Amino acid sequence: MAPIILRNIYTIVPSEPTWAGCFPLAEWDLVGTITHVPTVYFYNKPSELFHGNVVETLRNSLSRTLFHFYPMAGRLRWLPRGRLELDCNAEGVSFMEAESEAKLSDFNDFSPTPEFEKLVPQVNYKHPIENIPLFLAQVTRFKCGGISLGVSISHAVVDGQSAFHFLSEWGRIARGEPLETIPILDRKILWTGEPLPTFASPPQCERKGFEQPPLLIGETDNVEERKKKTTVEILKLSKIQLEKLRNRVNTSEYADPARGFTRYETVAGHVWRCASKARGHSPEQPTSLGICVDTRSRVQPPLPRGYFGNATINAVARSTSGELISNGLGFAAEKISEAIKSVTNEYVMNGIEYLKNHEDLKTFQDIHALGSTEGPFYGNPNLGLVSWLTLPMYGLDFGWGKEVHMGPCTHDGDGGSLLLPDKNDDGSLILATCLQVAHMEAFKKHLYEDI
Repeated sequence: MAPIILRNIYTIVPSEPTWAGCFPLAEWDLVGTITHVPTVYFYNKPSELFHGNVVETLRNSLSRTLFHFYPMAGRLRWLPRGRLELDCNAEGVSFMEAESEAKLSDFNDFSPTPEFEKLVPQVNYKHPIENIPLFLAQVTRFKCGGISLGVSISHAVVDGQSAFHFLSEWGRIARGEPLETIPILDRKILWTGEPLPTFASPPQCERKGFEQPPLLIGETDNVEERKKKTTVEILKLSKIQLEKLRNRVNTSEYADPARGFTRYETVAGHVWRCASKARGHSPEQPTSLGICVDTRSRVQPPLPRGYFGNATINAVARSTSGELISNGLGFAAEKISEAIKSVTNEYVMNGIEYLKNHEDLKTFQDIHALGSTEGPFYGNPNLGLVSWLTLPMYGLDFGWGKEVHMGPCTHDGDGGSLLLPDKNDDGSLILATCLQVAHMEAFKKHLYEDI
């Protein structure tokens, strides 16, 4: 493919003065992924109805958006014990302008390739963290007139819901519209200052979400597994295939007739079983599935609409490969359902208290992008499957129409997976998954043949 040529780099600051000062991040901001998450949007050539300049429109509207979302223009700073604070210093975000002789058609079906990485700003984690912008964007103009917009957003500052909230409001402001949802920037909502009340039935699993995932039998660490070559695939499950899986799981002995298993529980159970088969585990091999659960509606009182930060918690389903494979899809779905149901208000508050009192939070931080071998590893024999099924990820319009494609960029971590709705809204789902090269073909075979 034709090279991507970087033309300009700008620093975009809030359009008006904003509050300045530091505050420690909430406990949920400090665990899990604390590096940047990349996504990319592709657009056809703007029609003649759009009379503005694409780059100027994006730059000016981004500046005005940062006035409302001013923490995004700040910088992180390490504190002792693996904590971080957010310095709202209005240093700004990075905006890059690039061009290429390539055409949108060169990307075929837009499956992530190494070329995708050149369309998204790359973050150099060798720099001190206080010098790294929390948000970076790159607009690339192609020979055909099409455009891509790649963004990298710090997961230490926002989760998926908040990230798409920011992008959506950026689009509205670019179109000359008012904010739809004002961001709630007060993170003290999820701090635990006073001692917690005594709950009637204290959760027994508040620490399980923070335990290190199991290792391969016979291994004392996961260093070698982290080194193995991985590959990414974008796999589609059609509406008919999903219906077959849901019919099977909801007629199993594990189904709850009053509720039934959700799409996520069903597909995650199927993926978990297929990965265990493809990896050739022994029956007694322990395995876990990391599940990202949004707590906004699970805490009491529920978080206000527009809460801007991280409000997700990692729940973990556990089993053995032998149990998963021999007991059928309903068994796996039930394990996942039980893990999700365990995330109650008490679970969340006890989890926050547990993190608050923990000596060093780096144990729970996924910082592999920083060259670390610490933190949770959801590669072989484990999986992490994040759902974007309910996120407002599509329809980002800056004034020249909605995207023709949007998706995650390449993931290089074994076991890391995303579940997305298909853009065509035809009832199908997209699984973006990263596995070791040695396991991917067998996984794809099981994924479709075992339906």
